[in-house]
Amino acid sequence: MARILIVEDERALASALRRGLEDEGHVVDVAYDGADGLRAAGLEPHDVIVLDVMLPSLSGLELCRALRRDRATVPILMLTALDTTEDIVAGLDAGADDYLTKPFAFEVLLARIRSQLRRGVAGSPTTSAGPIEVDAASHRVRCDGVDVELTAKEFQLLEVLVRRKGTVHSKVQLVEAAWPRDASPESNSVEVHLASVRKKLGAAGALIHTVRGVGYVLRVDERAV
Repeated sequence: MARILIVEDERALASALRRGLEDEGHVVDVAYDGADGLRAAGLEPHDVIVLDVMLPSLSGLELCRALRRDRATVPILMLTALDTTEDIVAGLDAGADDYLTKPFAFEVLLARIRSQLRRGVAGSPTTSAGPIEVDAASHRVRCDGVDVELTAKEFQLLEVLVRRKGTVHSKVQLVEAAWPRDASPESNSVEVHLASVRKKLGAAGALIHTVRGVGYVLRVDERAV
């Protein structure tokens, strides 16, 4: 599972991409112009940004340059109908990692995204919070150096909390992260799965806090005994 930002002003295309990526198990944010895309990129850490070149308010090239000036290392895949050599060079020089011309097959987009995700995993350490280590590539969780066996849903929920430790997540956000968009999990599914995660993590399970009336957060500085 990855968190992907789509910045695309063609709403029908943006909607189709969002549905397709969510069906693949990803969490997807969408912005319809460059300025909103820049704001969205700053609100949440994303694993990949799919960025159209021709955007209102701020072009894709300008947005890409702004992100790189801010030292953002997130992989950026540019989408555009402009396919001349000069256009492609301009996109790559602006800081894009890959370039896909319209029209394109969704399967090709998926392959390009997988390629960027593999590069990101290869170049970054395992995500950790206190004694908990989560390896998205191997779907492996270790706690105090010992492997912890989690179900797919438990892994997805824990990965979100570890990657964004210190951030409170509502039940709705966690459902969006771990269940397909058209799924209708039981109202207590998040509670049940997180209770199981806490139990399997042993003492480290106390790092996962319930914020009454709001949601859940993993805090490494408030470990209960």
